[in-house]
Amino acid sequence: MFSLLLAFIGLAELLLVNGQSVIVSGAPWKDTSGNAIQAHGAGILKVGSTFYWLGEDKSHNSASFKAVSCYSSTDLVNWARHNDALSPVAGTMISNTNIVERPKVIFNSKNSEYVMWFHSDSSNYGAAMVGVATAKTPCGPYTYKGSFKPLGADSRDEGLFQDGSAYLLYASDNNQNFKISRLDANYYNVTAVSSQLNGATLEAPGIVKRNGVYWLIASHTSGWAPNPNKAFHATSLAGPWSSQADIAPEAVRTYFSQNAYDLPLGSNAIYMGDRWRSNVLGSSQYIWYPLDFSSGSPQLVAADVWSVNLGAGTFSVASGTTYEAEKGQLGGSSRLLSNSAFSGGTAVGYLGNGGTVTITVQGRGTAQWVSLYIANGDSSWRNTTVSVNGGSSITLDQPNTGGGGVVLSIPVQLNLRSGSNTITFGSGQSNYAADLDKIIVY
Repeated sequence: MFSLLLAFIGLAELLLVNGQSVIVSGAPWKDTSGNAIQAHGAGILKVGSTFYWLGEDKSHNSASFKAVSCYSSTDLVNWARHNDALSPVAGTMISNTNIVERPKVIFNSKNSEYVMWFHSDSSNYGAAMVGVATAKTPCGPYTYKGSFKPLGADSRDEGLFQDGSAYLLYASDNNQNFKISRLDANYYNVTAVSSQLNGATLEAPGIVKRNGVYWLIASHTSGWAPNPNKAFHATSLAGPWSSQADIAPEAVRTYFSQNAYDLPLGSNAIYMGDRWRSNVLGSSQYIWYPLDFSSGSPQLVAADVWSVNLGAGTFSVASGTTYEAEKGQLGGSSRLLSNSAFSGGTAVGYLGNGGTVTITVQGRGTAQWVSLYIANGDSSWRNTTVSVNGGSSITLDQPNTGGGGVVLSIPVQLNLRSGSNTITFGSGQSNYAADLDKIIVY
């Protein structure tokens, strides 16, 4: 169960003195040194009260291997970067021209070491292997042991799951079949396939166990583009597995994200995904949402701003003040659009290229999160300018939402003065921005 906050009261609940206290999906996420977190295809490891986030460093905007990064946190919000956990080794399958993706780490008590598995591949994704590396500490650095095809079969997107024994979860046989295979006692290899979902075309897997039921969360295969991620359940890792079920409305394509890791939280979990931008991979953002099991099956809670209580195993969703775009002041060539998908059935379109809308909001005299609810039916991203109280503009990128009648929210942090403020969208840009349904000020 989760508690719903009516509002965060005061700055102390929104911003801590030394860092953030909330998770804001889709916003630039910086580490404790002020640098963008580079840990895509995440794997989370908990040691004592400390969480370690290992992932792909894509700061070079390329799929090729730069490093497996390692961050630590005690609250899942403020992350400190450590040494790289795994670095390229020339002349091997982890050189800087190869592919190393979706690193996952588990602890092997037999050898008292941490074992990393990852998707290991050639630059054209033709090798389809797993790689293994080991270390004595969570961030390593890890020593590369080698890459191979598990049981002689393809492995691309993969994950790990521990339930007494350890298991490899992987897209196999040219991504057509999905397999779960048991690891050996050292966690260096697989011993046998425990179950296989034939023709499932799944990738980006994770498993959460709840009340004796295993829930497999995975996407289908659509390259870097998002698709509706699905859930399957079984009472044994050997199956049989259920048919697929949605974890979010299909049209939103998992809120433009792909699963990376699913972290248990009390009786629920946290969905940790990536919003990929294939042309600028280093700018891909993280989509972390509560995964609520209260209905009996996992459902994403699309919370703009939310927080975690690790001690209680709960999450709290903030509510803000909603301002409908159509009630703002339209300028230039902007116009009202009608669609039942919009809040109140109306949004403002033709923003940018001469069209603007100005919305008057109430502020608290501090930096506040503002979520823009947009629709962008293009196949590519758009952007909008945002100006507060007539000041200089910032530019906010807007993903394609999957259709002109599909609405997603994107966040921006704005400095609002106490009392009345105006926020103008679309001014001073020659390109068209996404249609604006509403904004919510937190």
